[in-house]
Amino acid sequence: MKNKIISTIVEVIMIFLLWYVMLPPLNPSAPEFWSFIIFVIFFSVVIYLPATCRDLFKRQRSVKTPRFMVYLLGSIAGFVGIIAIINAINSPLFNSQKYEMRITVDDTREFTEDVAPVDFTKIPLLDKTSSQKLGDRKMGQATEWVSQFYVSDLYTQINYNDKIMRVTPIEYADIIKYFSNRKQGIKGYITVDSVSGEANLVKLAKGMKYMPSAYFFENLYRYLRFKYPTAIFDEANFEIDNEGNPYWIVPTIKYSGVGLRKEINEVIILDPITGDTKKYDVDDVPSWVDHVYSASLIIEELDDWGSYKEGFWNSLFGQKNVVNTTEGYNYLVLNDDVYLYTGITSVSTDESNLGFVLVNMRTKETHYYSAPGAEEYSAMSSAEGLVQEKEYEASFPLLINLNNKPTYLLSLKDAAGLVKMYAFVDVEDYQKVVVNDSSLGIEAAAKKYLSDVKFDISANKIEEKTITIKSVRTAIIEGNTYYYLEDNDGTIYVASIKVDSSKLPFVKAGDTLKINYQEDNVNNIVTIGD
Repeated sequence: MKNKIISTIVEVIMIFLLWYVMLPPLNPSAPEFWSFIIFVIFFSVVIYLPATCRDLFKRQRSVKTPRFMVYLLGSIAGFVGIIAIINAINSPLFNSQKYEMRITVDDTREFTEDVAPVDFTKIPLLDKTSSQKLGDRKMGQATEWVSQFYVSDLYTQINYNDKIMRVTPIEYADIIKYFSNRKQGIKGYITVDSVSGEANLVKLAKGMKYMPSAYFFENLYRYLRFKYPTAIFDEANFEIDNEGNPYWIVPTIKYSGVGLRKEINEVIILDPITGDTKKYDVDDVPSWVDHVYSASLIIEELDDWGSYKEGFWNSLFGQKNVVNTTEGYNYLVLNDDVYLYTGITSVSTDESNLGFVLVNMRTKETHYYSAPGAEEYSAMSSAEGLVQEKEYEASFPLLINLNNKPTYLLSLKDAAGLVKMYAFVDVEDYQKVVVNDSSLGIEAAAKKYLSDVKFDISANKIEEKTITIKSVRTAIIEGNTYYYLEDNDGTIYVASIKVDSSKLPFVKAGDTLKINYQEDNVNNIVTIGD
């Protein structure tokens, strides 16, 4: 009896240690929970197996021990069978409408109404890869830090007081560095301005203790698991509030069945300095938080929305009206929120988009815009093709409103990851592409694109006006002459010499011109009347 009690205590301790290491949620809807249960059963079998084999070898055919093992192994088969039945009931086969309605997509809006004309002073030209290089370089300059810590590769895209930035924490380099620095914690994080490229190492008065690279009960996930043993955690994001205070944003998941139809139901906000946590309903998250829904979850729900409109069997065979997302995605910052955008294409691989969606990463508000045209990778290939001899690599495009048209803006980078050129590609026709040297600036590239590419003129995009010229200035960009005309109202208009080479060279102050122009921040003149 004493030996059985001791073995039972040892087994309980070992099971606790397994839970301490694996950290599964104590929630039967989580796949990790059942993986843990099955692992524990196997562990129990392994513990009893030597004694069982010894008894059999001695021909002491005890009935209880073999049956106990049979019960354990049988329970595994039972668990797997029950889970299979539950998930079959909750699968798209019987619930295609629920899968289609995981995300609500509004397709009644116009792109130019929701997305303002591009402001090139607020364009996040730096992608994650470029931000990582700048952040690593900044960390390398802090000689007292670089030997003890490393920069995380999270680089969360946020809107920080109307600045488009990426922010990422610093982590302990290894377990030795953890023990050396745990008392003071990690006293800083990295920010990279996605517009200007300015990187900063922000130093904190008090160090962050609850981090993914910490150990024991200061490890972020272990600390949260012991506070919320039944919660199912999604991807943790590192963000800062409007005062620059760091926080971990950890959404919690609700499943249908076991691991099916994942949805975010609550959000835990953790202060990594004090360890204080607060749980919010998904609709009550503070506005400074930018990421509640992960990009992978948004893409999954969009694909379900596109696949199951006509039912489960149609998604496999007829595929009428079946669409899905394109392979990549990027972020836009609009109205103090971060939006994911990705293209929507037909289920057949025809390298074209039917339109695209914008999804608010905090509220999951989703808008679909019909804009048949090139999918993102076709636009990237088109831009790379113009300078193929340089072997530049195109970044995944940004989607902007240029001249009241959805337009792709890309950076072309060399082998070292440095931006060498900018490219503009018309979403509707990826053959309309212009590249320009990045050293001349993004606005120069935009003007070259607008002057070189011929667009269809339609009444809803072109404004007609008669202006009286107050002043005229010229500039030569990439060999082309541009005229900057200021009227008596102080409005600036831009015209390439290609618009009308017979009139523009002779325009002077006091002249009256009848013009057709694209009304946005560029005010690009497209024709000059008689």
